This record gives sequence, C-alpha cells and structure tokens, in this order.
Amino acid sequence: MTQKLKTLLGIAGLALLIVVAVIAYNTLADRVSLADPLALPEEGDAHTQRQRAPDFALIDWDGNSLRFSDIVAGGKPVVLNFWASWCPACRNEKPGFERVYRDRGEEVKFVMLGLADGVRETVETGRRYIEEGGFTMPVYFDTLQEGARAHGIRFLPTTVFIDGDGYIVADTQGMVNEEALRRAIDFILP
Repeated sequence: MTQKLKTLLGIAGLALLIVVAVIAYNTLADRVSLADPLALPEEGDAHTQRQRAPDFALIDWDGNSLRFSDIVAGGKPVVLNFWASWCPACRNEKPGFERVYRDRGEEVKFVMLGLADGVRETVETGRRYIEEGGFTMPVYFDTLQEGARAHGIRFLPTTVFIDGDGYIVADTQGMVNEEALRRAIDFILP
C-alpha cells in the first residue's frame, strides 16, 4: 500500500469518526433536557439546611482592606458574583448584571468580586476591564483568595444569592443570564 493511499484512508477514517460523533451528539442533545442552571429551592423545602454566608477579607476599588460582613451589613439581600476579566463567560454576563444593577441596585447589594490572584488576574487588569466596559456596579477584589476558598469556588463565573438575614439561598456556577438573575433577585427579596 502506498503512502498516498494510507493518508487517504486515514483522512476518510477521521471524517467517518467526526460524522458519527456529530450524529451521536445531535441524537443525545434531543433526548437530554438540561436542568435549570439556577435551580432555586422550593418554598418550604424540608431538606434545605440554611447556611450562613461566610465572612472574608477583600479590598475595595480604592485598595482599602475590609471584610465582606462590612459591605453586606444592613439587612439587604446580596448578589455575590465571582469573576475575572480573562473569563469569557464572566465577560458575557457582565452587561446583563449591569442592567439589573441599574434597575434593582437600590433593593439588593451587588458585590462583584474579582479574583485577583496576582498572576492570571491582577487588580489593575480587573479595574481596566471594568472601566473600559463602563460598568458602574460595586467592584471589589479577592487578592488573598479568602472569598474563593470560603465559598469553594472552582469555576468562574460563580454567583451566590444571599438573603437579607445573611443566609445563602442559592448559587450557580457558570454564566447567569439577565432573566435568571432577575428571577433570583425576586426570590431573595422579602
């Protein structure tokens, strides 16, 4: 068998594998319905155990050190969003968060917490992204990764919804669209 024939057979085999993969994907996609990524608990859900939102150190836009509990004191529900400027899903959800913040920012505290590890993300790159995007939401930075550890963050973006009493009501990993964000805010409001 010549080298040219071997190459053609290899290409044909690869093409067949791709066709089979596409057919399998489309077949399974039609049969599987994905759960709502923002599954809010049902009212009166007996197996739901209330967990208080943990406290942690962070810095504000101006570089001042403070605690999460300092920001959220006052009894308002909180939308806590973990993000980084290098994260495509984080960037995609920010315009929706900005619109909701402008509409609902008086009712709910927004804490947009940039994970500034000093390597992949710095406070400077986070600030630059926020300024260039024209975002007005309250932005803070988790330079010590205390917030990320306290909430067990393994995926960005992650959004945590906290009621006015300081208890975590729901959280979600991955991008939250504007409609789901509004629904979650309605859920955590008294």
